Amino acid sequence: MSEQSAFQTKCEVCPLRQNDIFRALEHKELTFVSRFKTGELTVEAGATIVLEQNMSPHLYTLLDGWAFRHKSLPDSRRQILNFLLPGDLVGLQLAVLDEMDHTVTALTDTTLCVFQRDRIWSVFQDYPSLAFSLTWLAAREEQMLDGQVMSLGQRTAPERLAYLILNLHDRAESIGYARNASFDTPFDQTHLADALGISPVHLRRTMSHLEDRDLFEWNGKRITILDRKKLEAEACYTKDGIGQRPLI
Repeated sequence: MSEQSAFQTKCEVCPLRQNDIFRALEHKELTFVSRFKTGELTVEAGATIVLEQNMSPHLYTLLDGWAFRHKSLPDSRRQILNFLLPGDLVGLQLAVLDEMDHTVTALTDTTLCVFQRDRIWSVFQDYPSLAFSLTWLAAREEQMLDGQVMSLGQRTAPERLAYLILNLHDRAESIGYARNASFDTPFDQTHLADALGISPVHLRRTMSHLEDRDLFEWNGKRITILDRKKLEAEACYTKDGIGQRPLI
């Protein structure tokens, strides 16, 4: 279930903009984004934010909570494409295509900033730096999908899991959702199995393989990285140095 939030976070005092990871907007850009935003939406855990093969008049920025992008086959087999965290843009695909080719579902109770999709072209016409930001976000999404495809195509199951843990930790840490090499996990083993392209049984064996080597631990609610150096070696992982990123 979702509903329009009565309380609206003003863009000028958005808590995400206080985070150094996000690039500061110029005054005219911030004024435009404030007008571009039409409201906020609160979504319960498990609810659909956007649906595959549907059109939505809106784009969203995740303000608080976790979500995930996924595609399913007719027999309900599901591939999780990516996990979404605050600052991530949802629905940009609809700005250039007729319909979504994936679904986005809330993992937790989630708050989203709502933007009118048909105004997206004014960004490209009048605000070139914001247009670059949208392009950057699309390119960043492609970069993360590159890592996912590499995992599914070439990494072993332990390497895939190690890569995903490190990637999620580093993204969570950048927006204040992780500290002391530890972060809360609103997902369960089924989500991880669907993200890694393996069965739940194979996932449990894979987790035991890494946990028995004291690389990480997961109590079902929180993952703690115990030996980052060895986990990075396992995953062939290098922490990216993207620096500041845009926030719409």
